[in-house]
Amino acid sequence: MDALFYHDGQWTTENPKLLGPADHAFWMASMVFDGARAFDGLTPDLDLHCQRVIRSARKMLMEPQIGWEEVQTLALEAVAKFPAGTALYIKPMFFCADGFLLPEASKTKFVLHVFKAPMPGTDGFSAMTQNQYARAWPSMAPTDAKASCLYPNGQRATKEANAAGFDTAVMLDGDGNVAEFASSNLWIAKDGKIATPAANGTFLSGITRARVLTLLREHGTDVEERTITPDEVKNADEVFSTGNYGKVIHVNRLDDRKLAYGPAAQLAHKLYMDYAKSTGARQDV
Repeated sequence: MDALFYHDGQWTTENPKLLGPADHAFWMASMVFDGARAFDGLTPDLDLHCQRVIRSARKMLMEPQIGWEEVQTLALEAVAKFPAGTALYIKPMFFCADGFLLPEASKTKFVLHVFKAPMPGTDGFSAMTQNQYARAWPSMAPTDAKASCLYPNGQRATKEANAAGFDTAVMLDGDGNVAEFASSNLWIAKDGKIATPAANGTFLSGITRARVLTLLREHGTDVEERTITPDEVKNADEVFSTGNYGKVIHVNRLDDRKLAYGPAAQLAHKLYMDYAKSTGARQDV
């Protein structure tokens, strides 16, 4: 079994066909999701991801008919149906089938998709700093939600990067400062100092970002949240990402520069994995 789905009280291994052209989510994009991870019998911060998907649905004018605790219970039930220790991506989603211009909030529906997804190794990824796409200001898009409609610009930036021989792209905000990578939060290290873009509403300030920020500071490492320019990224000693899919991954090539898996990224990765293995991060799966 590679994937498992839950919808309307039923579990299935077949991708359920849920929408048609008259459905609000199909043509008006009333859809949100979240992403959590299971690996080595661990589901770190699953509760926070389940809470966020509820908030995201409400930001998109929907009203979930279940609470985050039930979402978490279903996610753990799904994880338990796979062989112990399987690396999984946990994707709870809310969408609305009814409505015209506005979604009919009381008809908000839930679906859960859990599928096998190996954790990335330590090889890292490549990124380019030049692309024509930017993140929107909060007044321009629902940037306070993990809404599916926010992702196409990142997809276009990724395709442009792939065509140029890179895995992903650095994305800027409307002022030309660094926001994040196309699908994960961005960090730099220079002369032993670590920095990440301050959350300014143009990008999703991720759960893994917040966790790593806390862990680094608890470790006694000085981390700045501030405006970061493209030139600072280009001249950094290290560049790395945080995000649910890979947790902490370093950049091995930035434009025409090769970058090492340096001490800042290694520390962030170790602190996160130590946290994930701790009693507080373990869920009863």
